[in-house]
Amino acid sequence: MDLRRQTISMKKSLFDQGYLDEQFSQLEELQDDSSPNFVEEVVALFFKDSSRLMANIEQALEKYPLDFYRLDSLVHQFKGSGSSIGALRMKNECSMLKAHCNGRNLEGCRRSLQKMKREHATLKQKLETYFQLLRQVGPPERAVNSWK
Repeated sequence: MDLRRQTISMKKSLFDQGYLDEQFSQLEELQDDSSPNFVEEVVALFFKDSSRLMANIEQALEKYPLDFYRLDSLVHQFKGSGSSIGALRMKNECSMLKAHCNGRNLEGCRRSLQKMKREHATLKQKLETYFQLLRQVGPPERAVNSWK
């Protein structure tokens, strides 16, 4: 299978498996020749920012007594950030965590955070692979690695 078909197939599977939603496609529509790496740069920024946010969420969960209001606020930021790149599974896990926050369910919050971390790591790995393939497909002048 040639690289171009491989990237199309990989992107389709990211949607089919629920990792990404329509927002990702909308981001891609904003990309043009003047900003050929726009989507990759936005996604790389998201992962940089979200790692910091996730650390804050973890710290908030360790505090005693737990400030559910602060935790909910941090998760809300994380969810908005994930929504902006179309990270559907992560967004859904954020909704679960927020529901546990509202129910003052500490164990539920912890479980959701672990799932959120797994979804975050999986999506990061899958998107890094996807953008790597895209760089191989695209013209060499567009092959810029935004993940460094």
